[in-house]
Amino acid sequence: MSPGAFKLQGVFMKRRQRGVTLMELLVVVAVIGILAAIAIPTYRRYVVRANRADAKVALMQTAQNLERCYTNSSPYAYNSATCLAAVTLPFVVGSGTYQIDGVRVANGYVLIATPQGPQLTADTECANFRLTQAGVQTVSGTRPAAECWRR
Repeated sequence: MSPGAFKLQGVFMKRRQRGVTLMELLVVVAVIGILAAIAIPTYRRYVVRANRADAKVALMQTAQNLERCYTNSSPYAYNSATCLAAVTLPFVVGSGTYQIDGVRVANGYVLIATPQGPQLTADTECANFRLTQAGVQTVSGTRPAAECWRR
């Protein structure tokens, strides 16, 4: 090799990359944007479904408490003093996303879970959940009741 070749090689070796190029930065930003566009709506749907599950659990527990009161009261009535003292309505589900309310009469009840706050605007598919003493489950949203109660 000629001495000039070493000199030329030395010039290229001195010039090392010390950062990222604009193109590399744009690629990273684009990848992060695509991931965010997929992840954020998926996460929001998950949160809405989790809040629905909280409401359904609260409805079932309230119904179970009312049934327990009914069997312990004399005369048998869902609106007896025993049941009125044991099951307080309305109440807000722990996460604050649903309010459980109901109507009690001597021979039955209808429990209703109404969305509150952000859940009210985010969940139009399965809005209000209803449960009766006969176990009839309904919703006031755009999806079929069986699908809302199952998911």
